[in-house]
Amino acid sequence: MILNLTDLSEEPLQSQIYRQIRAMVLNGEINSGTILPSIRGLAREQKVSVITVQRGYEMLEREGLIISKRGKGFFVTDVNSSQKKQLAEQRLIEKLTPVIKIARDEGMSNLEIKNIINKLLAGEQ
Repeated sequence: MILNLTDLSEEPLQSQIYRQIRAMVLNGEINSGTILPSIRGLAREQKVSVITVQRGYEMLEREGLIISKRGKGFFVTDVNSSQKKQLAEQRLIEKLTPVIKIARDEGMSNLEIKNIINKLLAGEQ
């Protein structure tokens, strides 16, 4: 499994593991039923601690994206397209809400915020 982990990021390694595997599941890069690398195997491959991988997997498991089968490993659960969309929307709302609050606190109107978002979506900056 190819993950791009870096110690230079402010994001903890366990969160990087969670975010990257989550993205692969939601965008269909990893299909349901796929077995993930063992915790020890991924830790060895990525040169991180077993606890780091375990915490990343636990985050995925809490969200219902993977399931642990005792003695067999971790498997990607069956997440249909509407569930994938809902999970992605929830994450977007979770991330945008504090940013929008800050923009409003700094005096920006909803229209100004929307215009900036539209520019970003169009690739303008």
